[in-house]
Amino acid sequence: MKCGCARPDSHLIYFQVVIWRAVASIAWSVLLLPVTTAVFVLLSRFSLFHPIQWISDCTSLLAASSTIFSLVVLCGVVLITGFFNLEFYTLVPSIPCSRMALLGTVLHPRQCVHSLVYCTMGMLVMWCASVTIGGRYSTLGTTCRQSESGEVVTCLNEYHLFILLAGAFMGYSHSFLGVVQNMYYVSFQPIQQYKYPRFKGCLPMVVKCSVIQALYSARNFAAFYFFFGYAPKTWISSTLNLQIDSSLQPLDSLTGLLDLSLLYHLSISGTFLYLTWYLTVLLFRIYVTEAYSFPVQSTFTEDAEQSLPKVLAEKNTLVMKFLALQDLALLSQHSLSRRLEVFSLSQPGGHAHNWNAISRECLSLLSELTQRLVAHQDAVASNGRVKSQSASNFIFPVLSVVVSGTEDIAETPRLSVPLRTPGSVFKSSVGGANSALTAPFTPDVDSPFSSPAIRRLVGQQDPQSPCFGTVQSPHIMRRGPKPWSASTGLSHLVAASFSEDQFGVVQTTLPNILSCLVVLLEAVDRHFKLPHASSKPVRTICSMGDSTYKTLRFLLRAVLKTTIYKITTTFGEHLNAVNISTEHRKRLQQFLEFKD
Repeated sequence: MKCGCARPDSHLIYFQVVIWRAVASIAWSVLLLPVTTAVFVLLSRFSLFHPIQWISDCTSLLAASSTIFSLVVLCGVVLITGFFNLEFYTLVPSIPCSRMALLGTVLHPRQCVHSLVYCTMGMLVMWCASVTIGGRYSTLGTTCRQSESGEVVTCLNEYHLFILLAGAFMGYSHSFLGVVQNMYYVSFQPIQQYKYPRFKGCLPMVVKCSVIQALYSARNFAAFYFFFGYAPKTWISSTLNLQIDSSLQPLDSLTGLLDLSLLYHLSISGTFLYLTWYLTVLLFRIYVTEAYSFPVQSTFTEDAEQSLPKVLAEKNTLVMKFLALQDLALLSQHSLSRRLEVFSLSQPGGHAHNWNAISRECLSLLSELTQRLVAHQDAVASNGRVKSQSASNFIFPVLSVVVSGTEDIAETPRLSVPLRTPGSVFKSSVGGANSALTAPFTPDVDSPFSSPAIRRLVGQQDPQSPCFGTVQSPHIMRRGPKPWSASTGLSHLVAASFSEDQFGVVQTTLPNILSCLVVLLEAVDRHFKLPHASSKPVRTICSMGDSTYKTLRFLLRAVLKTTIYKITTTFGEHLNAVNISTEHRKRLQQFLEFKD
């Protein structure tokens, strides 16, 4: 499996961390299958007035060979789902810049393959569900007697067909919502939790989303089957040479669809389907975003590429960079021994290589963020708008630079080669970096809002595209270590250096750090004076995606102020001896006097 790693060492650590975590999440998803299947069996055979018979039937059904075979099929579905999670996950959520761009993403061959596979998996899961329910849902063909001749023939079991088509419909719905809701966006949590408490806390939400999505899908499919159900029914019956039982009420009618038992079994089967997929997605997110401790400095030369400063500078394997930023934020607050390693000097030579590399990377990211904010504000001042997008959206793609490093900070121009999220195995088979869609369907892959997922989907963009150069997704910050991973980690290290830095390595870069933070805060303050879109998150009943992105500009300003307060309250009046400009000193004085 390709990970987009530039060096063998990067590939090795990516395999050791991400791939093994993905495998562990799939293993737990498989282990949870018997539990969810048992619950589904209990609900599918539920009988309020015959509880003893109900429990007895469920017990015998769970031990039946058909149920065991269904579990094997479901294990295969979970394995494929886990593979697609690893293949399609993105660290920067992408919102197409227009409806045409969204349509182009949905119709892209790569996404079509994804939808086709999920339609197939949906039919497989629903087949397992229909076999488990049994009765009139068990087989596609059933014996019936012709009304005219009285001859016993094989007829089409429309109930079984209805359940199978519903599975395909729900599979496509899941694939489509994965694009619209950024379901494959893996968000690093600001507050770290152990895996089990996090899973336990998210489980009610996952169950709720599964039930709600199943009800919506059941309603939509019932409407779809009412208008178009005759076509697949006729085609299947003619292809398989099955008769239509005229004695039964057809399901593509109001009377047939108002069967409460059918709707109940469709709803619980859909819930079982979505719960299987959602649990796999949830476990993948939990395992991939689990904190990983990188060595601050390596003893051996061959392990140098796996040290924290080296991984922080990683440009290709972005998930490792995000984990490194997360680790930086954690060690700066909770690990004295590792902080001392950051402040240590190299032997021989006496150079602060660790601190210089870490601070240089953080400052570069924050400086790039400032430059983009200033450039956007200049564009708004000169043009009154930024092409077709609201000014409120610009800060969020810019923030991705702080956490993702998707561009070379040392250079002002953007990279011409699209960077890719690791784990892609379809890049060579479905389309390379140059396989772009036509211009009207192409989202902006060169903008700061562009994500690795969109770059893989559409490749490099035509400058004549209507989306070229526009601001794209405001979700960008939700898919990686948040901006405070860089700024907070840096500020806590600076604050800790007041008492822990024995060699004064931080003092040489303290003026640059203070100036960088103050300039960035001023740029954010000016950004708040620009016209913004609504900061109210999208109101949805339940979604596996994240819709809190519109409030992130408030979060960024709060984080920056907290960062500066952390430094000023620690150093106090000692900051007056730091060599910074008069304007920056005045702004810091406001923090010293708690007036900001």
